Amino acid sequence: MRFKTEPTLPHGSEPRIGLLFCNLGTPDAPEAPALRRYLAQFLGDPRVVEIPKLAWWPILHGIILRVRPAKSAAKYASVWMKEGSPLAVWTERQAKLLQGMLGERGHRVIVRHAMRYGRPSIASQLDALRAEGVTRVLVFPAYPQYCGATTASVIDDVARWSLKTRHLPEFRFINRYHDAPGYIQALAASVRAHWQREGRGDKLVMSFHGMPERTLHLGDPYHCECLATGRLLAEALGLQRDQWMVTFQSRFGKAKWLQPYTEPTLRQLAGQGLKSVDLICPGFAADCLETLEEIAMEAREAFLHSGGQRFSYVPCLNDDRQGMRALTELAERHLQGWPTRDMPDAAAAARQREAALAAGAPR
Repeated sequence: MRFKTEPTLPHGSEPRIGLLFCNLGTPDAPEAPALRRYLAQFLGDPRVVEIPKLAWWPILHGIILRVRPAKSAAKYASVWMKEGSPLAVWTERQAKLLQGMLGERGHRVIVRHAMRYGRPSIASQLDALRAEGVTRVLVFPAYPQYCGATTASVIDDVARWSLKTRHLPEFRFINRYHDAPGYIQALAASVRAHWQREGRGDKLVMSFHGMPERTLHLGDPYHCECLATGRLLAEALGLQRDQWMVTFQSRFGKAKWLQPYTEPTLRQLAGQGLKSVDLICPGFAADCLETLEEIAMEAREAFLHSGGQRFSYVPCLNDDRQGMRALTELAERHLQGWPTRDMPDAAAAARQREAALAAGAPR
């Protein structure tokens, strides 16, 4: 095995701490070639599609990557921002805010963002952190709920980078924060603010990204953690049991996925006479195709077309101040024990000790 040439770090240099904030990823442009590259990487991950390669590869490369990129490109184009893909824009902004807010709390941490699929890659950002002299890295997947297809895939990619690295930094990982009080309170505050601006619907639907049902039976905790987030958010908002529900979106293929499904449920609710609904996606740290197009456009149309009168989407936390404070507190908790704070210089330390001795402190 060939190991990469390591950057030369001065002996005895002060340890530097890094934080790698990771999200799922996005194509470089809302165009078919960019989608083909992105989908090949995403759907080629065995964590995402748990089908033997010999069976899956002909389907992926022979059918899906020939048909789906153009359709997906049109969807991305409908939500693309002036600065680029929404997920890329928000994730980069969140990383910058994390560094700034940690700095306000007295922590010296180099924060970079990375995408599991697409750019900037996890490997390239770990290389950059090592080049800056970082010896300890907190890997922070943006996913609130742990799932093998998301959180574990990030850890896999860090491990792949490690296999080619001679001098490894010390790693820590944040696996989940689905029930973190700060996160729940930030979600609740965003819903209350939305109700104040837009009015309140008859029911709050909490839509999470779907997964094949078999993953639940194989031991993945994702389904349980989604339900826990939904229950805690409902409690924080003081909702009665008939005023909220959890659903799952983004099905792919013919297998049975986690239920109830979001869009069919919205159609059913409208058909039963429900006139207005608010929908939030508490499994996404930032708005992306799945929230802005699939929910705010497609799900809205499904509900209204089925007889509903008002559909209101509650945006993700994105760069919301309270949401960023929750992420900062989470990072701060996982950084404990690492030297992230400025150390006093030798002269200042000596003066502090002399003052303590003069005041009668024990030697």
